[in-house]
Amino acid sequence: MGDDIDGWANIHHDILKEIAEHFYSYDDFIQLRLVCKQWSLKLPEISSEILWLLVPEESSSTHIYEDEEIYHLMQLPIANEVPLDIQSLYEDEIHHLKLPEMQNKFIRGSFGGWLIVQDIYQQGSMYMLNAFTKVVHLDLPPISTFPDIIDYNPNNYGLEYTIRVLDDDDMDDYRRSSSWINRIWVWKVIINSCPSNDNEDFMAVAIYGPGCTLASYKPNDKRWLDLSTRKPSFHDVIFFGEKIYAVEERGQLYEFDTNTKSGPVGGIHEAKPPSDAAVGPYQLKYLVGCANGSLLMLVRHFTYRGLCTYKFDIYELKKNAKEWSRLDSLENCVLMIGLNSSVQMLPASIQTKGNQIYFTDNLIELKSMEDAELQDIGIFDLDDGSCQKLLSDNYGRRLFGQFRINQVRNLAIGNH
Repeated sequence: MGDDIDGWANIHHDILKEIAEHFYSYDDFIQLRLVCKQWSLKLPEISSEILWLLVPEESSSTHIYEDEEIYHLMQLPIANEVPLDIQSLYEDEIHHLKLPEMQNKFIRGSFGGWLIVQDIYQQGSMYMLNAFTKVVHLDLPPISTFPDIIDYNPNNYGLEYTIRVLDDDDMDDYRRSSSWINRIWVWKVIINSCPSNDNEDFMAVAIYGPGCTLASYKPNDKRWLDLSTRKPSFHDVIFFGEKIYAVEERGQLYEFDTNTKSGPVGGIHEAKPPSDAAVGPYQLKYLVGCANGSLLMLVRHFTYRGLCTYKFDIYELKKNAKEWSRLDSLENCVLMIGLNSSVQMLPASIQTKGNQIYFTDNLIELKSMEDAELQDIGIFDLDDGSCQKLLSDNYGRRLFGQFRINQVRNLAIGNH
């Protein structure tokens, strides 16, 4: 018996690799590596320390897991390679994640391998799910507890929510259905750290509501708390250097101190918006914190037809500075933006060249049926101003139906 075990443990590397090629599930592959120490050493580790692109499987209705959704987990490619297409990738470049009970769920953000998941039914409950370990942690307050939702009555079918416009005393309260509000109320959720039972400094911030307002949450809070004193339309929000920074549609920066017992305190930053920053319906602004203490503001430009990205403008606010300056190059850095927590990385950590912006499609729910077939996921290269698509048009069309069923957004996830 012992000889048989030793024989399997010492199986030839090429044979073990051949066996592993038939394991397309991330979960099954991990179990294969855990058979014994020798197999763990021979088989490559699927790392959660790098950035991955998470997209729904083309057709989840064909798999046998009734309460799970299958997702493609793809390592982000090196720029200048051929366009990324699920059907053309080698199987060892794709890993399938079985995420539990993800039917009728939205993904509202990601950080460090954790997904912020929201239910589209009932009160719009929210929780955090680790995509790699499947651990579910720390329920966040549901949609029914946001500041402008003053009542939720599940028995009032079709008009479950009563909503108050907080910055307009002349406007009457109005009612909307939970099926509608749960789909559109939360735009993005960020967290300042990976959740744990003893992390009293944990905090979450959401961009929510038709006015894209800010709300915050700390452990033991029963509701989301209003964060912004005014009601501008915020495009992005980040945690950076023990503070919260947010940017609104005109490019005005907001700053909030998180080291207070009563919750984040702050408001408009003294730096005025860049004078030449684009304003209008076909652009979005993002914030990225840099290792040198600077803040970057990215202005993402979209085409009128199809809402496809075609260029970026970049501005830098150096530490303790009061004015933004225009940047033409990121030099040796790479930026990742989308509904994930925006990050700056060195190219060596993801095996690619610098001076690039990786972006995912966070306007999918605003697109028409025809335009949504083409996923706006790609790499913008500042060296030559080119925009490379990461999913071919054919795959975007095949994926489109799955997006409409599950309303899941593309996310770059990893422990950064």
